[in-house]
Amino acid sequence: MSLARKAAWSTGIVVVIALLLMVGLPLIASTQIVRDGIANQMSSWSGYRVRLDDTPEIEVWPTFRAVLNDVTLLDWNTRDPQPVVEAVRVEVELSALAALRGDVVFTRMRFIRPLVRLHGDRRGYHLPSPRDWGRLARSVEQAEQMVAQNGEAPAARALPDDPLGAIEFVDGRVIGAQSGTTQELITSLSGTLDWPALNRQASLNAKGIWRGEAVDVQVSSAQPLLLLAGSSAAVDLSVRSSPLNLSFKGTANLSGVDFFDGDLSASTPSLGRVMEWMQGVPAGANRVGPVSIAARMTGQNDRLKFENAALTVDESSAKGLLEIAFEQGEPSISGTLAFDQLNLRSTLNTFAASHVAVAARDGEGSVDQRINVDMRFSVVNATYGSIALANVAAAAKSRDGLATFDISDATAFGGSLQMGLRVDRTGSFDTLEVSFSGEQVDTAMLAQKLQVSALLPRARGSFSLSLKGTGRTLDEILSSADGNITAEFGKGEIPGIHLPSFMQLSERGDFFALSEISEGALPVDTARLKATVRRGVADIETAEARSPSHVLELDGLVPFAGRGLALYGTLTDERTPEAAPLMFFVGGSWASPFIAAFNPDAPREQ
Repeated sequence: MSLARKAAWSTGIVVVIALLLMVGLPLIASTQIVRDGIANQMSSWSGYRVRLDDTPEIEVWPTFRAVLNDVTLLDWNTRDPQPVVEAVRVEVELSALAALRGDVVFTRMRFIRPLVRLHGDRRGYHLPSPRDWGRLARSVEQAEQMVAQNGEAPAARALPDDPLGAIEFVDGRVIGAQSGTTQELITSLSGTLDWPALNRQASLNAKGIWRGEAVDVQVSSAQPLLLLAGSSAAVDLSVRSSPLNLSFKGTANLSGVDFFDGDLSASTPSLGRVMEWMQGVPAGANRVGPVSIAARMTGQNDRLKFENAALTVDESSAKGLLEIAFEQGEPSISGTLAFDQLNLRSTLNTFAASHVAVAARDGEGSVDQRINVDMRFSVVNATYGSIALANVAAAAKSRDGLATFDISDATAFGGSLQMGLRVDRTGSFDTLEVSFSGEQVDTAMLAQKLQVSALLPRARGSFSLSLKGTGRTLDEILSSADGNITAEFGKGEIPGIHLPSFMQLSERGDFFALSEISEGALPVDTARLKATVRRGVADIETAEARSPSHVLELDGLVPFAGRGLALYGTLTDERTPEAAPLMFFVGGSWASPFIAAFNPDAPREQ
């Protein structure tokens, strides 16, 4: 046979096959596929009952596919079957060669406007259980048996290799049903699950709106069937949204007590926004952020460890170890971090955000949920506003409505500082305890940073303050506070007191404002202060300033509420000890005090 005749026969055979396909496929589709195959195949894969409310439309060109309208997947409740998935339209692309053999093999499925119904209980939302004879369920069970028998993950070639293809969904919704009510969980859901065969790699790309935010999820696994069977497999996950960006690449195991081991990175422009988004209610911490972390993450779903963590909060960066645990549903964070630089104001805001109670729905009402914290910090250089500190050692704790933040040591203003803050929110009112102390601090430097121009001694000294109060606001807490204040200063001066002007105005016997003697400073060799605070009123027990020639002493009351003054004072001239001291009264407010000298022989009002 000549080459030309062979070519002609080959061409003829191809034409005949094409004609058979064009003529035979509609016939096959109209008899076997439409009548029996499609619904049975969807049911055999999913394990759910499939109902087609309309006759499928068969299209041969340009692809061989069936178009199904009003498709419903139901559970197997014989009395009252409930829909699990409903779709306005499903487009099913089929294998033409398999159809010629009388088989139904899906190569691609496209769900238009699907609605997925989840059932809720105390554990959360989940799909109703399908029948165990479903092809996917049987493949998972087979993979589980292989893992149990071998003690390790089987090779890909040993796993079930049923072809699945691609499943696309467009403009879908996910709703949750619980206690007779339903709520929308995810809207505008679109994406594709690409899983050519059960023993091959699968990838999922999906976009949707969850709790009002657009979310883009991309996840892939080299052996997804092993993941479903409770074995370990490689996972690559990416989540993108306005509140949070997250990625994970490593190994995961989803066998109930989930296990993860891989590289994690996450970032958010606002910690408060993430807390509100994840919890679904305001957390009151919008001022905190941005926050980012990159670390090696290992652990299970109830306890995760972040090793070699690089953490950034606002403009503060640190490295160290973090651990997140979930005890009885409450998350807790612990660890040790070393900072080169730290913004203490942002850290305190972050700590306060973790202590704010937020509501967590559990099906029977709402419960208070807090983030428990147990952290240690070391900082080379720290700032709080314009105040700079060095070599800071700090700790933060929060649990069961109690929160503490302590700076056990810090170098600042030429000396050392310590600070403690304790908040108790377990009662009807917040209880706040504050302690602040310093040793050998240059108060001239402190006054400059605090922008205090008068009355604070400019000298080296040591001081301590301890207050405890209750209330709903800071003013209420100060008005109820108890505690004590002590301070001792060495040689220096007290700005805002010009002694000659004070004596001259006092001799006239009239009231005068403190501002009238503010042009100058009182030189001192030593200065001491001791006061007891009871119910928001400071009782001055000792307030003494010794200059080279005079001794200035004060006693009386300073209420925090109203910011008033009620002080008596004496000015003694050390050069003339036989002379009576000058006595005076200090009243008015903290912002505008006034002074009045009076006759020492006159009776003092009680």
